[in-house]
Amino acid sequence: QVQLQESGPGLVLPSQTLSLTCTVSGGSISTKYYYWSWIRQAPGKGLEWMGAIGWSDNTYYNPSLESRTSISRGTSKNQFTLELSSVTPEDTAVYYCARGGIRTVVAQSTTLTEYDHVGQGTQVTVSS
Repeated sequence: QVQLQESGPGLVLPSQTLSLTCTVSGGSISTKYYYWSWIRQAPGKGLEWMGAIGWSDNTYYNPSLESRTSISRGTSKNQFTLELSSVTPEDTAVYYCARGGIRTVVAQSTTLTEYDHVGQGTQVTVSS
């Protein structure tokens, strides 16, 4: 059974870099044809697809966030990370990691049921 777990600081200062890790158990992030996405939901707003890393390490980003976003493999096996720079209070959200097929990347999908595995989410607040 594949499980995903987000981790990272719950509070980030404005202008700093938000860093989150998704740890995958029960499966490999190198398994062909899977893509590992970051999705977030700000208070009172809909889901927003942020970007993804593919099984071959290709990365894909939401154009609206691309200049501030970096997704990469983690330092440990079966981890991938999100870095979001120059954060503002508008980046306060619940952040999710998820596994899906190429369709979720092409569509920049914000429908969680289109992913076959989704983490429970982690709250990040940007505040001084």
